[in-house]
Amino acid sequence: MRTTSTLLLAIVLLASCNQFQKTPSGLSYKITSGGSKDKLKHGQFVKFNIEYKVPPKDSVLTSSYGHVPAYLVIDTSRPNKHSFLEIITQCAVGDKIEFSMSVDTLKKLGMIEYNNIFHARDMIKGRVEILKVFDKQELASADLAKEQELEKQKEIKELQEFTAKKGIKTVSTPSGVLVEIQTPGDAQFKADSGKQVTLMYKGTFLDGKQFDSNMDKNSPNNQPLQVVVGTQGVIQGMDEALRLFSKGAKGKMYIPAMLAYGQNGQPPVIPQYSNLVFEIEMLDVTTPAPQPAQPAGPQGQPQQPQRK
Repeated sequence: MRTTSTLLLAIVLLASCNQFQKTPSGLSYKITSGGSKDKLKHGQFVKFNIEYKVPPKDSVLTSSYGHVPAYLVIDTSRPNKHSFLEIITQCAVGDKIEFSMSVDTLKKLGMIEYNNIFHARDMIKGRVEILKVFDKQELASADLAKEQELEKQKEIKELQEFTAKKGIKTVSTPSGVLVEIQTPGDAQFKADSGKQVTLMYKGTFLDGKQFDSNMDKNSPNNQPLQVVVGTQGVIQGMDEALRLFSKGAKGKMYIPAMLAYGQNGQPPVIPQYSNLVFEIEMLDVTTPAPQPAQPAGPQGQPQQPQRK
């Protein structure tokens, strides 16, 4: 009889451990302990993996798993409604959280709007894993930089394997963009820093799917692109790779995601962590005309136009 009672008690306790709870804002959650009893505290910097999935097929909306973890400072002085941050101080390093957020509640709180991703009565599913905690911001920043570099090196390796498999001969920029020069062009007119370049381009993913182009004659975006090299007028990887091209040159750039749109992507066109390929035709390389200096005001600041 005692054995039966003990077994029933164990089943009840196990079931209660697996039950979801709710926060004051209605967030449904479950914490699975990683074994540590040192709960997270206000002011600490936490490193964690996070993933969100949306209906109808629990499609991954965004995820840091397998890529660069997320980092944030714990601030209990700010209201964190309908977010896993409501229960962050109940967690410790090694803990895992499963949670569900109501799209309707998030809309009422002014955090999202209904659109083609977020629909009325939908539930967003999420999961979090607490990886590490830091007491100082500089330690968290150094760790983030290390993770970003690891991600970039992984992407560079993927591109190296991709081009090697296809027998594509490339050269590498200092940051790791792979460049295939198919037509050398005129070396007297090189796209150095400070030069204005005029080019045609086509952007694709590694599978060949196109996401942007000004080469398509039927597209409204069919005008040559003009940009001054070194002024951050284009993504970092392209800006760096342009310097290997000369007037009349043709080729391709294989850009790691961390030198393109990185962990954020450019929704809905470019998913996060997308390595990109740009086909380039360099039409012209010139020295841009100097910009006229604005006359200084009485305090040495540029004068502002006067309203009439």
